[in-house]
Amino acid sequence: MSILVIREQVTPAQLRQMLEEYASDEYIKLAVDLEQGILAGGGEWHADCEAVLIELDCDHSSIWGAGWLWQTQQATFDSLINIRPKQGNRTLELEDPKLRERVSSIVTNFFAGVNP
Repeated sequence: MSILVIREQVTPAQLRQMLEEYASDEYIKLAVDLEQGILAGGGEWHADCEAVLIELDCDHSSIWGAGWLWQTQQATFDSLINIRPKQGNRTLELEDPKLRERVSSIVTNFFAGVNP
């Protein structure tokens, strides 16, 4: 499994690699660390990406699951790793509008306009 840690705008080659890992032509699973402003992408599961960030000493409480649909240039916010009742998120969907905006901003900054 090849999960990439992204700290700046992705390249087309990186985007292709992440798409291939999940065997998708359009969707990439991501875990976004809001504290460090980085993300991990390309795993079969959001939890795979989350594990990579935790190995980098990211704080679990600042990592949220997301996705990127490159064809429509849209971030998505549903993931099993988002179910965190202790942090006020009881569903797959990232519910807090402020957190969604922060995740969206990071994902969009790294992926917007990049095609495989």
